[in-house]
Amino acid sequence: MNILNFRSRILVKNILKGLLWLTGLIVLFYVFEEYTHFNLFLEHIAQWPWAVYSVFIASEVIFGIIPPEFFVKWSENHGLFDTYVANVALLAIISYGAGVLGYYIGSNLRNVAFFKPYFDRYIRRYRNLLNKYAGFLILIGAVTPVPFSAICMLVGATNFDFNKFLLVASSRFLRFAFYSAALFYI
Repeated sequence: MNILNFRSRILVKNILKGLLWLTGLIVLFYVFEEYTHFNLFLEHIAQWPWAVYSVFIASEVIFGIIPPEFFVKWSENHGLFDTYVANVALLAIISYGAGVLGYYIGSNLRNVAFFKPYFDRYIRRYRNLLNKYAGFLILIGAVTPVPFSAICMLVGATNFDFNKFLLVASSRFLRFAFYSAALFYI
């Protein structure tokens, strides 16, 4: 029961951080739209949608360097499809795929000679604990601003069950649905 309370506290704390992050981004987007030429910038980069999607893929694979919400905001009026929902769905699929790629990288990285000492020193020691809480870690990485790909790599390195990973990681779609609705309607 104590662990459940601990998990609940961590989840609530990270969801609150995510909501604070989203609120900050909404305010930032509002300020940019009102007082800068942010929309002109979005129009300018809209000329190269494949480049924007490539940057998004790279960002999602490399620990989420650029917040996905920027790309969600860009897809409001741009992207490969005519509808916002289709563009956001594509971004969510890309993000989910980047998480799966992160899992694959983590599961194979532990066998590379260069990384083996680091794996033995840091990951193997906590392997059972990480496997025990892996689903919870994936959920936090999927729905909050915690780097999703990094969590996926860590979980992949511990040999967490791939089918369970796919199921829990699908909660990433919830984040995109919620954040895109918030950015669109606010």
